[in-house]
Amino acid sequence: MPELLTFALLDATGLVKHAFTTRRGGVSTGPLASLNMGFGVGDAPENVRANRRLVCEALGCDPAHIVAGRQVHGHRAAVVGAAERGRGALDPETALPGTDILLTATKGVVLTSYYADCVPLFFLDPAVPAAALAHAGWRGTVQKAGAACVRAMTAAFGSEPGRLWAVIGPAAGRCCYEVDEPVQREFARAFPRWPDLLMPRGPGRWLADLKEANRRTLVAAGVRPERIEVSPLCTVCRPDLFFSYRGAGVTGRMASLMVLV
Repeated sequence: MPELLTFALLDATGLVKHAFTTRRGGVSTGPLASLNMGFGVGDAPENVRANRRLVCEALGCDPAHIVAGRQVHGHRAAVVGAAERGRGALDPETALPGTDILLTATKGVVLTSYYADCVPLFFLDPAVPAAALAHAGWRGTVQKAGAACVRAMTAAFGSEPGRLWAVIGPAAGRCCYEVDEPVQREFARAFPRWPDLLMPRGPGRWLADLKEANRRTLVAAGVRPERIEVSPLCTVCRPDLFFSYRGAGVTGRMASLMVLV
């Protein structure tokens, strides 16, 4: 049985099924043990498909209705519906190209996004209702993928930022996410108060707080602070629970999933 994490803020709405997967409860082996959700990391495709089936069975949704983007650490958003169900579900070649943000107002469409330290962002507009997922590594963070997702929901569904619920899921924490001078310069360009987000580690090195950077981006985009839930879990600190690219190099992928019910 896959071990899944959910978030109280989204659970309380009763409008979605959702999860962030751990590494526990799947069929993959070796450094990908055991619940690897991602293609392209050296796992047998049949293992990935089996793991996705296990997770969807636990959530009570159809794995054939998964939609995935081919993530490029950008901020391109795609609105998806019934016609896109199955894109990237069983074959990575069918995933939506160049897409790090997925939005839907169609019930039964299983939005998915994939991680091994980057920041998962979940969004829900209860009034439409509409759901969205965004993937934000350091590049997506400085490109403000979270704000791009809010704008996309406003454009597609008439969402008002102030009524959105948002979750910032498990990711590499400030304790572990070390960056160099080129990344520091990108943070300085994106965030005027960047010293609050980067703790000096040594000459030319800093520890970056990706979660707080994304939280600030969402608040600046109009999401109310009390409507944002931030997971305290660090994917690097918990190799027993999560895959971590920073921690292990060769590793699997977790997934965020959300489906309107």
